[in-house]
Amino acid sequence: MDENFEEQNKLPELKLDAKQAQGFLSFFKRLPQDPRAIRFFDRRDYYTVHGENATFIAKTYYHTTTALRQLGSGSNSLSSVSVSRNMFETIARDLLLERTDHVVELYEGSGSNWTLVKSGTPGNISSFQDILFANNEMQDTPVVVALVPNFRENSCTIGLGYVDLTKRVLGLAEFLDDSHFTNVESALVALGCKECLLPAETGKSNENRTLYDSLTRCGVMLTHRKKAEFKTRDLVQDLGRLVKGSIEPVRDLVSGLDFAPCALGALLSYADLLADETNYGNYTIRKYNLNSYMRLDSAAIRALNVLESKTDANKNFSLFGLMNRTCTAGMGKRLLNMWLKQPLLDVNEINSRLDLVQAFVEDPALRQDLRQHLKRISDIERLTNNLEKKRVGLQHIVKLYQSCIRLPYIKSALQQYDGQFSSLIKERYLDSLEILTDEEHVNKFIGLVETSVDLDQLENGEYMISSSYDPALSLLRDEQESLDREISNLHKQTAKDLDLPVDKGLKLDKGTQFGHVFRITKKEEPKIRKKLTTQFIVLETRKDGVKFTNTKLKKLGDKYQKMLEEYKNCQKELVNRVVQTAATFSEVFGSLAGLLSELDVLLSFADLASSCPTPYTRPDITSSDEGDIILQGSRHPCVEAQDWMNFIPNDCELVRGKSWFQIITGPNMGGKSTFIRQLVLHDSEKIKTKSGTLMKANLNEKLFRVASTWRRAPHMDEACASSPTPQSVGVNILMAQVGCFVPCDKATISVRDCIFARVGAGDCQLRGVSTFMQEMLETASIVKGATDKSLIIIDELGRGTSTYDGFGLAWALCEHLVAVIKAPTLFATHFHELTALAHGNPDHKPNSKHIVGVANYHVSAHIDTSTRKLTMLYKVEPGACDQSFGIHVAEFANFPETVVALAREKASELEDFSPNTIISNGFKHEAGSKRKRECDPDDISRGAARAHQFLKEFSELPLEKMDRKQIMEKISMLNDDMQKDAVNSQWLQQFI
Repeated sequence: MDENFEEQNKLPELKLDAKQAQGFLSFFKRLPQDPRAIRFFDRRDYYTVHGENATFIAKTYYHTTTALRQLGSGSNSLSSVSVSRNMFETIARDLLLERTDHVVELYEGSGSNWTLVKSGTPGNISSFQDILFANNEMQDTPVVVALVPNFRENSCTIGLGYVDLTKRVLGLAEFLDDSHFTNVESALVALGCKECLLPAETGKSNENRTLYDSLTRCGVMLTHRKKAEFKTRDLVQDLGRLVKGSIEPVRDLVSGLDFAPCALGALLSYADLLADETNYGNYTIRKYNLNSYMRLDSAAIRALNVLESKTDANKNFSLFGLMNRTCTAGMGKRLLNMWLKQPLLDVNEINSRLDLVQAFVEDPALRQDLRQHLKRISDIERLTNNLEKKRVGLQHIVKLYQSCIRLPYIKSALQQYDGQFSSLIKERYLDSLEILTDEEHVNKFIGLVETSVDLDQLENGEYMISSSYDPALSLLRDEQESLDREISNLHKQTAKDLDLPVDKGLKLDKGTQFGHVFRITKKEEPKIRKKLTTQFIVLETRKDGVKFTNTKLKKLGDKYQKMLEEYKNCQKELVNRVVQTAATFSEVFGSLAGLLSELDVLLSFADLASSCPTPYTRPDITSSDEGDIILQGSRHPCVEAQDWMNFIPNDCELVRGKSWFQIITGPNMGGKSTFIRQLVLHDSEKIKTKSGTLMKANLNEKLFRVASTWRRAPHMDEACASSPTPQSVGVNILMAQVGCFVPCDKATISVRDCIFARVGAGDCQLRGVSTFMQEMLETASIVKGATDKSLIIIDELGRGTSTYDGFGLAWALCEHLVAVIKAPTLFATHFHELTALAHGNPDHKPNSKHIVGVANYHVSAHIDTSTRKLTMLYKVEPGACDQSFGIHVAEFANFPETVVALAREKASELEDFSPNTIISNGFKHEAGSKRKRECDPDDISRGAARAHQFLKEFSELPLEKMDRKQIMEKISMLNDDMQKDAVNSQWLQQFI
């Protein structure tokens, strides 16, 4: 209650009289209903939110309904909450940058007259940029996409248009897609889409529900627009006004597509681009090709932990956070964000980036020198965007100037490099910088600023046009200085007349209320009281003294104020002229931003590769049609970056025709699964967290949720992890194709066109999708979208249903992936029977697919036979795991001994009599051995039925009524009968 009271007191007070409240209530009731809109009303010193919005804000951001106030009385009252300006920035950032289901509207006015002045969505934040990024860097550029799906029989043609309002880019794409919309999902991820437009008339068919699910998985807000807006009429003409250059290429691009132009037409209408004349001639248009980059769907992005999450306890929990060591103010971050969603496919381009990273890795002095200069570079990209929209002042022009004067230092540092990649650095950077910094480009802009801006005033925090820049301004400056001298002389003369020391006794103040005035302390006032009342006009008497003036000072002050207004107006006009001139350099600044941000990201890669405790290595890249994927001493970059982690590297060799498909078995907590899902620890000690006590075994699913709160006890062993093979391979390949060194001792990588990853599905019950259904949907996307050039990562498929169904699905999928898709695959599982795939096809059935290229690997563990203690060895080794370790893990979690004993007993019974397992009483497992399905299913079924008959007959014997001799004779008879039946049953022979 006390906390709520304190929070309540921090809220701005809602100050409205009865008339204002009544006027506002009448206006608010006339507003159209929109469940997605969060409406803020600007009250100058604070904001207010009303109705259901107020309840939402109070519960979501103040975490209490005590923040609510009632506006009005009785049945007409309206729930309201006040929001400070700082809190408004926080809420707006969350609604527009984190959530994907709200529109933010800002109104200005008073009484019953209010006007909508700003509206923003997750895809269109341009009107709120000044608020959202006033104190934060812009880390990502949101994109709005429009889709026109055209369903025909078993296929669907997608027309896609997109607009990046920050970079001023328009795009078109058209492609065929499957029933799971895998291509749409990849495009949304690659473009960084935050909002998607669809025709409102789109029906509620199964196809459209699947499309909506794809948007939800990608965290995209769905906006329906009238079908009439999806039109191509006048599109070419409209684009001709927006796009730079000739209209002919635009016409050719639009005429070559059927559905994408309709999508782009809807976007022009939605974003209202033609209403803003500053957009004219400033947009570029391009055709987006799905095959230009590696395709990543939302499941892969989550599984590989590519992008940051607001729940991350530290930045190293995501690949972006780990790799982001950029120096420029925002530009490098945004480019890195885009590169991670668009890994390259071209071997030459990948190697070009790797060459540059290697150059910076091998020359630490060059790297550090460049990084020091880049730290002083502002966000040129955002400044240029605002410059084109005329949203800048002299302060922004100066920031561009201060960035530009660093270019000679950057160029000089690059020129000093004389290593093996000097020709590439010259071609990629120096030649471009030479052109950009000549007298017609950046140097001309520098000259403009140095001529027009009073740079000496920057130390005082003032941004002013230099008086020498314009004759009229110079004349006004001379008049101002002349008046300053007259007022100063009057000050001295008055001090002399009053017999007071200048400044110490008689002060000259300048304020907004009275202008120029004299001031004396109350202590000095009695000395000159008589003169004050006869020769001066007393304006104000306060604790700090008495303010007074006379006719002459008042005339000079009024004249000075008038001249000052003229000077400010002249300054304003000249600032506008300077801004307009600076805007003509926008194209130069755009090229410069692209060059510097690329240099920034590659330096970030080099810094990461060099600064890790175990340095990264340069991967050898081959085309997708040749070469293998071989990672020696592979580590997971994010896991090894945790301070509390002792990491054990592993090798991974995906070799065509030999181990292209790998089945990985092993114990829970053994290190075979993704780092998001698993952490391996030595013993069953407890770990204290802020939220309570967690068993180490329970951390199996919670590593990245609670890692930030860990407090290791003094007696606790250090946490230890192996290279989680499937996910570390995926992350290493993604890093390599982005152009970064990888955490391996040695790496050879065959370029992959797509990474599919299914590493455990969360419940999607809010959408009516169960855990298992989500698992099947993701797996279906893999089956439909993967090619032989993809990489497939699957962890624990089939656990969401019965053992037999799950195993059947897993086996069938493995056969299909190996024989049909033929993509390199890492399949982590607890279905040990799947390892039989590595031995070819033992059944030799006519319709069976030929199995080749399958290899078994396991994460090793050791059980002490005397103590039954399980020790994880964290190494991935060839061969299949010979047993499960679930009961040992239960012991880690301190299950009661009686429960563990019963579990062992029941597991033993099921294992002995399962038709899928053959274990004789005298058989003992050897380390690394595997229970194999050596018999055909019919033999297993018949043998198991006969074995159960034997056991049933034995159990029905009246042993308590028989002596020992009778018992032995009966058992012998039963045994002989089964021996006869076992002659034609291999399974029964092994059972006996």
